Amino acid sequence: MTSNPAAASDDHGPLISPRFVYGLTAVVVGLAALTATINMSGRWYGEKLALAGHTTSREANDLFIGQDHLRLPSNVIRFEEQRITGVVERADLYLTWPDMRGYTDETRTLFNDVNQPESLIFVEISQSTMSRDMSGRLEPIYQHIFDGAALPGPAGLERHVLKENSGYGEEVFFTAPRNGTTPYTVRCLMPKTPEMSTSADCQRDIHAGRDLVVLYRFSSQLLPQWQVIDSAVANYVNSKLVR
Repeated sequence: MTSNPAAASDDHGPLISPRFVYGLTAVVVGLAALTATINMSGRWYGEKLALAGHTTSREANDLFIGQDHLRLPSNVIRFEEQRITGVVERADLYLTWPDMRGYTDETRTLFNDVNQPESLIFVEISQSTMSRDMSGRLEPIYQHIFDGAALPGPAGLERHVLKENSGYGEEVFFTAPRNGTTPYTVRCLMPKTPEMSTSADCQRDIHAGRDLVVLYRFSSQLLPQWQVIDSAVANYVNSKLVR
């Protein structure tokens, strides 16, 4: 029986051609690269989602508001678009209480847990539009809308209910005398129960720098610490001013 050389050659040839191996290798490498890219992107997105706009960066931002220059670390600035060096209309900050720190890995739970409203103080810094701060407005404005005698409040504060037509709804004012300066004044929307408290129950504004108004908000649960909070906010803002 005569053998066929061509057939013999075919029988001993490679089952998979080099070209196929190269092509398959290229596909595998491509898929591996794609998988790595997806994993990296997913990890990056997951981290961004977990941060929810927060940042642990302490990079300095030089913010110019009116006549004032503030140098603030990124992790105390609430909004990403304000983490810049340049002219801005305002700066929105959040700080832990009582440490007055920004967002870090250690303070993460304080920023994300709505059940701890007394853990944060929110601060809004902008150019002043009024010559008087909240304490300065007490006598010429607020006292005229108080309804009846003052009631005792926490830590030496007096509570003032407002007239129905005052335009402040269910808000109340707390005041307290201070030596050598205008009385402490703060307005609050008091929660019906402590569990309903938020980090913005009470708000007060003070002046700072050359022409800044600093409006800060805090939980009504912190009212007994009003003196310490007022000093801490003022000291913090003044420490960030570039003279």
